[in-house]
Amino acid sequence: MSRIRTAVFPVAGRGTRFLPATKASPKEMLPIVDKPLIQYAVEEAIAAGATKLVFVTGASKRAIEDHFDVDFELEHTLEAGKKTELLAMIRNIVPSGVSCVYIRQGLPLGLGHAVLCARPAVGDEPFFVHLADDLIHSDVPCLKQMRDHFDAHGCSLLGVETVPADQTASYGIVAVEELAGGVQRVKRIVEKPAPKEAPSNLAVVGRYILTPAVFDELERTERGAGGEIQLTDGIAALLAREPVHVLPFAGTRYDCGSKIGYLRATVEYALRHPELGENFRAYLQGVWER
Repeated sequence: MSRIRTAVFPVAGRGTRFLPATKASPKEMLPIVDKPLIQYAVEEAIAAGATKLVFVTGASKRAIEDHFDVDFELEHTLEAGKKTELLAMIRNIVPSGVSCVYIRQGLPLGLGHAVLCARPAVGDEPFFVHLADDLIHSDVPCLKQMRDHFDAHGCSLLGVETVPADQTASYGIVAVEELAGGVQRVKRIVEKPAPKEAPSNLAVVGRYILTPAVFDELERTERGAGGEIQLTDGIAALLAREPVHVLPFAGTRYDCGSKIGYLRATVEYALRHPELGENFRAYLQGVWER
């Protein structure tokens, strides 16, 4: 069984729900307290064992590349100011032994197309797909939970959680069958079904481990919902070739693709922050009591 070494980050979307904040800056660079969303995503992937980070980018995404590049001028300024902790933090954004690859998605043809664009960098190995919009707080990083399952079972795996029935049209929805040991295998997957057409309310939420066989299926996938090549449709085709499991991960997910989800994440991460949490909690208490 191949070890998972590569994480793919589809980051070509324009983030129109956050305009004008995302007019010139990628939505993945929106900060949650003191780190951008994409850095949380990278840290989770590295914690799960990824050593190659593949960013599928588009226009106006240069800030992501700059964030993970070396900034000699900033490092010199911090070093001259003897700000050693900040200097170490900046230098370790991408740890030694981890490489970054940037691939342009020339046309906005959807998530499935973005994943397919990563094929030359991924090669013939299983890989992670991480959507930075879905920020997940957990004691064990979500992708690490999923990698442990993959190591035991060796098949594609989707991170899932139960959503309200009236929200199925916002997600890829799966129907599953229970196997021995609590393992759940996908029987059917549908992209953004209306509540009355949804096979369940178990939603795929931005974490995947996929085998390289999915690339062949995506090559054959026609445009689907929204006129885009949907990753969900590629996975649906993959079901005929090999098993696909789901993992209801342990943790709290914040939908940072929505303003309310982003604000919720900001507040709750600030409350957990080792330096800011106590003072921020007192501030919120004061606001509540006004």
